[in-house]
Amino acid sequence: MEKKITAMKSQFKDHRFTPQRRLVLELFLENREQHLSAEELYQKSREKGEEIGLATIYRTLELLEELGLLQKMNFGDGRSRYELVAMDKPDRHQHHHHHLICLECGRILEVEEDLLTRLEKVVEEKHGFQIVNHYLQFFGYCPDCRDTGKGRKKKRA
Repeated sequence: MEKKITAMKSQFKDHRFTPQRRLVLELFLENREQHLSAEELYQKSREKGEEIGLATIYRTLELLEELGLLQKMNFGDGRSRYELVAMDKPDRHQHHHHHLICLECGRILEVEEDLLTRLEKVVEEKHGFQIVNHYLQFFGYCPDCRDTGKGRKKKRA
């Protein structure tokens, strides 16, 4: 983890790398599979026995997004959520993975396959529009909710 923190620290050219900023980055590294909100980061910091204010977390998230270290997302639950940007692809306009969002339990699954590349080329050629990125979210029911019947009544016909 220390190696990754050191690599991220290089992004802080005009900003101080404070203990609070380091803590937020560490929490993202420890929870890579999750899409964390400010409130969830606050809770996780408390669980670690760390003292950091919620306002500090919000400001840190804004800065980390500005520096290209985090990607901000909205999954329709009223909260902004964040995930680390892959450090091996630091281009801010890289294509990101897509998400499956369960309408019952709120679980977020990642889809790594990007099958929209061909569609992008067609759109660019037809409309002369240079696409730099896209985001795709599917809403439905995860296998657990579907199997327990929670999502069955809400399925489309």
